[in-house]
Amino acid sequence: MPVASRIEEVRNEISELAERSANADDLMRKMVNLLRKRMLKYNWAGFYMLEPGTQPPVLVLGAFDGTTTPHTRIPLNQGICGAAASSGKTIVVDDVSQDPRYLACSLETKSEIVVPVFVHGKIAGELDIDSHFPAAFTAEDKTLVQHGAALVGLKLEASSE
Repeated sequence: MPVASRIEEVRNEISELAERSANADDLMRKMVNLLRKRMLKYNWAGFYMLEPGTQPPVLVLGAFDGTTTPHTRIPLNQGICGAAASSGKTIVVDDVSQDPRYLACSLETKSEIVVPVFVHGKIAGELDIDSHFPAAFTAEDKTLVQHGAALVGLKLEASSE
């Protein structure tokens, strides 16, 4: 199956998950499992969410699928995750060994994408995906992961109303 077709299929499956999930936690758990299972180059997928009330702000590991990481709490001034949450922008790193911000979780990780999750226009967390392949994340992957993060944001907004 061509990669573009797989990405479109997975995008549709994520949309269906969002419709069927009872809440944001359920959606995040199912989404990381789906991404790891269906996207062959996605070797670790997880959500880091901002811990309410902490100063300075800290990202806390939530739902994830992959090997255990030592980075369960990440200050916003550390790592690629902290950079994405601080800037509010998606960050794609083709070669983590060349990015001084990278917090090594696994020697096998070669590339990473981190997409912010917004709730009512403010950063609430992010979706982080690691790959054992260099330059694993294309523009189509970026669009897919941003779609998933946006759906989580919408689910979080709905639960806060």
